[in-house]
Amino acid sequence: MASKLEALGRWVDDVAALTRPARVHWCDGSDGEYQGLLQQMLHDGDLIELNQQTHPGCYLHRSDPADVARVEHLTFVCHPQQHDSGPNNHWMAPAEAHAKIDALFDGCMAGRTLYVIPYCMGPIDSPLARCGVEITDSPYVVANMRIMTRMGAAALARIEREGTFVKGLHSTGELDPERRFIMHFPAERTIKSYGSGYGGNALLGKKCHALRIASDQARHEGWLAEHMLIVGIENPAGETHYIAAAFPSACGKTNLAMLIPPEGYRRDGWKVWTVGDDICWMHPGNDGQLYAINPEAGFFGVAPGTSGSTNPNALESISHDTIFTNVAVTADNQPWWEGLPGTPATDWQGRPYDPANGPAAHPNSRFTVRARQCPTWSPQAEAPQGVPISAIVFGGRRPALLPLVMEARDWSHGVLMGAAMGSETTAAATGAVGVLRRDSMAMKPFCGYHYGDYFAHWLSFDQPAAKLPKIFHVNWFRKDPSGAFLWPGFGDNMRVLEWMIERVTGRARGRQTAIGILPATGELKLEGLALDQHQLDQLLAVNVAGWQAEIAAIGEYLESFTPRLPERLHQEQRRVAEALASTASSPQREAATP
Repeated sequence: MASKLEALGRWVDDVAALTRPARVHWCDGSDGEYQGLLQQMLHDGDLIELNQQTHPGCYLHRSDPADVARVEHLTFVCHPQQHDSGPNNHWMAPAEAHAKIDALFDGCMAGRTLYVIPYCMGPIDSPLARCGVEITDSPYVVANMRIMTRMGAAALARIEREGTFVKGLHSTGELDPERRFIMHFPAERTIKSYGSGYGGNALLGKKCHALRIASDQARHEGWLAEHMLIVGIENPAGETHYIAAAFPSACGKTNLAMLIPPEGYRRDGWKVWTVGDDICWMHPGNDGQLYAINPEAGFFGVAPGTSGSTNPNALESISHDTIFTNVAVTADNQPWWEGLPGTPATDWQGRPYDPANGPAAHPNSRFTVRARQCPTWSPQAEAPQGVPISAIVFGGRRPALLPLVMEARDWSHGVLMGAAMGSETTAAATGAVGVLRRDSMAMKPFCGYHYGDYFAHWLSFDQPAAKLPKIFHVNWFRKDPSGAFLWPGFGDNMRVLEWMIERVTGRARGRQTAIGILPATGELKLEGLALDQHQLDQLLAVNVAGWQAEIAAIGEYLESFTPRLPERLHQEQRRVAEALASTASSPQREAATP
């Protein structure tokens, strides 16, 4: 299979001339091709067959120990002008970047197969989807791209019909950290990645295309490419509201996407539908609403912490036909990681397990699995028009100050909430504990252009005819003075989602405060929850003095994006500061809001 599109054929020929592979293979995405890749990798030792009785169709890949995560310090966004990349990205002049990485690609595929992977990000027939082609010398990448995207003949047909595609060139190279770069050229719709086999650096359809390149493409075309889950909440009346939510790492994004409601909710007929767990593309519809697709077809999830108690739907999803990366293995050859029952026999590097060597599974070990294997997978994930978004949720890990849930008063306030979001570091992260790291819209490593322009793009959706989603901020991680979590989280987060839907539909009045709209007395459904009034009061408390310091710190953070920060966001920050000052002098001003 080759291409009838001259531009694609010429690019493949040029890359082959540069990299000098032994052979070129155009991927068709068929089952036979996938099985052939698996057998080849098993033969070469790139895959290890797991217990086929307990985990049919499952295999283990072990990375080079120096190649187990994204490398943000080696990731560049190469706009022609440095100021367009912004302080939120590393920049290199495009000509210099091409020269530096092309020198590494020179002859790098000698003796290897060059694979051409046509893929579609989003449902193959969706006008909201966008296509790309990744060239790689890694069969592991091909197998994972088949799971994560709509890959093969149908994608190639769409590319040839439309005549446009994002170009991605990847080679594992020598897996030398000193010879490793991930370069993005938004103006050219091009990605070049060398020296890594790790998913975030090598599966170019994922963060590289679906966020860094797509976010820049989206601002020119009038849509949003976001680091968000998409979940559908169906009430007992059969109405489904779709929610898009952005959280930094370690804040439960996948768990929320696959949430299991509390028993009482399930008994009453509530259901949760998983559309996506990581990336969301939102486009304005003709009716003024935002419609979203999940551009991915699979989950590339973190394994440790996934268990029967935290996320049984994810655990069931990966019980078959899954590629595991850098997990441990039990004596009977089952995948294992911290959080699962049983005992590891071999760690993620293939060594006999010894606690002195650290965790058995690498903390960033992964599973790659088709999304439709999830028990809560929504058929609407394949809807060409996308799903209408009723609410957008931002969140972070904050042990104090930020309440359990608050609603933005309007779109500008919501954009400020998203711009200000962040998490405090924990003992699980290197560096000081308790340091606030802001991660606007959870896009800090992924926004393909200047954050100031990005905030302005968000604000541009607030048009007279728009019917925009309500915006909320949540904090599942508030603690009491003893350090214990006040909110149980996991399935009980459904109670907060229900309040959001009640606000969207106008059935909850809420309570107006200087920082946003909070649940009024009795509006959060707490039946069956061991939560006393004092704990609820702490969860929903507004510490005015603490918030005055917070909003001042937010203002300082926003200043780092001047002169490109939109004045409207400055004005919104000042408005909240003034509302807090007014509340400090007249605390009784807080009241219910219609």
